Amino acid sequence: MSRVVVAGGAGFLGSHMCDHLIARGDTVICLDDLSTGSRENVAHLMGCDRFSLVVTDISARVELESGDPVDAVCNLASPASPPAYLERPLETLAVGSEGTRRLLELAHEHGARFLMASTSEIYGDPLVHPQVESYRGNVDPTGPRSVYDEAKRFAESLTMAHHRAHGVNVGIARIFNTYGPRLSPGDGRVVSNFISQSLRGEPLTVYGDGSQTRSLCYVDDEIAGLVALMDSTLTGPVNIGNPDERTVLELAHLIVEVCGSRSPITFEPLPTDDPTRRCPDITLATTELGWSPKVELREGLARTMEYLAPRVMAA
Repeated sequence: MSRVVVAGGAGFLGSHMCDHLIARGDTVICLDDLSTGSRENVAHLMGCDRFSLVVTDISARVELESGDPVDAVCNLASPASPPAYLERPLETLAVGSEGTRRLLELAHEHGARFLMASTSEIYGDPLVHPQVESYRGNVDPTGPRSVYDEAKRFAESLTMAHHRAHGVNVGIARIFNTYGPRLSPGDGRVVSNFISQSLRGEPLTVYGDGSQTRSLCYVDDEIAGLVALMDSTLTGPVNIGNPDERTVLELAHLIVEVCGSRSPITFEPLPTDDPTRRCPDITLATTELGWSPKVELREGLARTMEYLAPRVMAA
């Protein structure tokens, strides 16, 4: 059993990480400022004596309620959907820089393993396909999405600097598009947008001509990959995602079918800096961690729809 700090633990990914760790017997200290996370996501854990929620902004303060030793620090703290980070550009940059620094110092103080949840946005609009970890990316450092992309790029650099300068035991994961229960109906990600529109019978909004691709990983698979990296000694970076590449238009049609909807599809101009292709090469994760995704897309979408349906209808 381990004592694990999960920053961003009340968010979509973070709350599933907390679930996984509690289920296997770990003690979890969840840090979250609840700006994009939610108490609802961890409410079912509040009665567990191995779980605690500390409401704090890690960009300003990382303080634990007790001085007990920490075995691992997981940095999953950041707005992740485009509307969320575009609405909070300075906060997104702060959590990627100052927040990451404070968590790295906590890991150094305790001699703990540090897991950095980075992103496929590191690769920007990629010129290499599928994306391998050695690819350095094609990122616009001044575009509107740069507040997220560059925050994560800096966080990776800072993580490696602490590894080299202080010997911090680190692992960097590059997370590709993830979906599943606890996505917010209005968070702006493609799966939650399409499911919400389908359930309401509204037209599905496809940006551009829909030929841009995404590779979607179900949340349980994503967390299994992150935990495998956390439990290893691999530094990375390591792509953790599902290489099942689909066009956005194909995804829209599939979600209409899964939801049993008659929603039409409409087309809008493509947003600035929207990547045209996204697909991970997961050779490293497969060979070094023994990890690969298991949940097929249709099944994962059905589970996500079951979660979102009552919330969409109640809105």
